[in-house]
Amino acid sequence: MDLHLTQTPYSDPGDLDVGGLPREPGQLASLVRGLIIHRLEGERFGYAIPEQRLHEDAESRYVTELLRILRERGDAPLTERRAPEQRFVGTCRDFALLLCSLLRATGTPARIRGGYATYFVEGFHDDHWVTEYRLPDGSWRLIDPQVHGGDHDVPFDPLDVPRDRFVVAGQAWQACRAGKADPETFGVWAVDGLRGMWLVLNSVVLDLAALNGTEPLPWDGWGLAGEQRYDSLTEEDFALIDAVAAARAPEDLRRLHAHPLLAVPVEILSHSPYLGLRHVTLPRR
Repeated sequence: MDLHLTQTPYSDPGDLDVGGLPREPGQLASLVRGLIIHRLEGERFGYAIPEQRLHEDAESRYVTELLRILRERGDAPLTERRAPEQRFVGTCRDFALLLCSLLRATGTPARIRGGYATYFVEGFHDDHWVTEYRLPDGSWRLIDPQVHGGDHDVPFDPLDVPRDRFVVAGQAWQACRAGKADPETFGVWAVDGLRGMWLVLNSVVLDLAALNGTEPLPWDGWGLAGEQRYDSLTEEDFALIDAVAAARAPEDLRRLHAHPLLAVPVEILSHSPYLGLRHVTLPRR
């Protein structure tokens, strides 16, 4: 079984008929760009996003919920680019997860990756999620469907994001630990206080979960993730995160993900920026 072709409870599109969808990754990225508006993009599109949608849409943890909301807002085929008011109001994670879902559903192995984009604010690494898909030769390529399609001006092809423009969480951790990067340049530019080594640590844990089939919301937390506890880490904790950051082989990623401080429990904490701190029960796999 190919893990990256297998839908998770989060990426599963349910009863969606994919027969009329394109198979080519770039075309699917264009499709996704036309279905979602980032909740910070309202001004860019000349659209005043209703407050309720800001609060509720991005809390949709599953692709089935995202597709349900899209159906409620318009009956046009998913292949048609929608007006802003008919789109799902989400975050980078939602762009990445929907593309991942459609790639898997149409036969391309895919996963989502947590890390940091250098292309939103000069000199800053913005917390971000993108999609990664596997080529026939076994190599992996990054796609950023949020900036695809000309809605954002980036100096590269969003269908092949350079590895130095999107830094996966583990590499960010390694760079900061080695003194090659300033942890205060890693975070959420739009939110004061959301930056630093503790957030990079959280990103490593969330990216590991995504690689093992639990695609989290950006503000989820459990174990070593979710709280500003970097100053209280033990030597054993540092060694554990160092091992995660260095891991590449699937068997190593699975073994590390089983650690009690990294494994995703049934109940997690959601540090939602709009709804506040909540306990959330996840589906058992």
